[in-house]
Amino acid sequence: MKHTKTILAIALTGLLAGCGGSDSSTPDTPGIFNLGVSDNPADAEVVNIAFKQVVLKNSEGSISFDVAEGGELKHVDLLLVQGQEVETLVSGQSVPLGEYQMCIYIQKSETANAESSYVETADGIEGLTTNSNGSCGGVGAEDEDTGRLFFNKAFTIAAGTNTFVAEFNLAKGLQAPHGAHDYWTLKPTSVQLVNVSDVGAITGQISPETMASCESAAVELGLADVYSPAVYLYPTATALADMADFRGDEVPYLLTEVAPIASARVNEITDGAEAVIGHEYEFGFVVAGDHSLGYTCVAQNDDPDAANKPDDLTDAFFIHVDEQSVDVILEETVERHFPIDFDPDA
Repeated sequence: MKHTKTILAIALTGLLAGCGGSDSSTPDTPGIFNLGVSDNPADAEVVNIAFKQVVLKNSEGSISFDVAEGGELKHVDLLLVQGQEVETLVSGQSVPLGEYQMCIYIQKSETANAESSYVETADGIEGLTTNSNGSCGGVGAEDEDTGRLFFNKAFTIAAGTNTFVAEFNLAKGLQAPHGAHDYWTLKPTSVQLVNVSDVGAITGQISPETMASCESAAVELGLADVYSPAVYLYPTATALADMADFRGDEVPYLLTEVAPIASARVNEITDGAEAVIGHEYEFGFVVAGDHSLGYTCVAQNDDPDAANKPDDLTDAFFIHVDEQSVDVILEETVERHFPIDFDPDA
């Protein structure tokens, strides 16, 4: 079976919150623990994760939360919870105050199995696995079909509200079938925690002229007329010429090349008759501060394990246009269109 290169240019996020039931800061005051997941993918029909268990651990031991529903695994199609939307895994659980690390356990499968984790493309479903397993502080699923996502960054549950984002960068962390493998692989190292008190959101629309211009540029490079539009997020003042692709840790960025922080799928906007009337994107959890954005229509050519450039003979990747000085404000949603003066309502 031949597998085409299908890359998810996405930022997957999860919501982790502890809400204290008291203003007291005494050590025996518990926080209330909630955990959800959210996503912003660029190219796939279904990314299904079968969640099994969440474990918090610290020097005192481990706390386990079974996320199964009615004895069944909790299946979440990440494509249905994009941007700022979340799907709850754990809700309203009291947790002693202190510093923790976290493990999330999923069911994995190297073969296509709709009862497990899987990725679905136009060619059908394929298995989804992860190479990490084992316990989390002595607690955790040890079954052969169980994979572990380990958050090695410590975080604190304090009295009052504690809200974090567990952000999975699947553009780097989700590997398509390759070589002799006919399954997808989720790299457990592609996750980081972000404090929600430090983040905001970005949303906007892409003008028809911007999309058409990018597609014309792709044709000039000899690319087939298959497009996967996405918006890439970069650090402040990243020039258009320096906006690079996602690539593996072993593939260095050269000279002035700047790695993207995340990317977001460009989705169709439809009216009541299902006619397409626009295209929009959204980053749900972005650290506050100034950022740059880049738009591409060939996100499918961004291989997370290789350096993809405009001069690639068959899989050229390029950022077509940029937007600068996108100031993300705490707990607010900033609107930025491509181009900045595009008025979707005009």
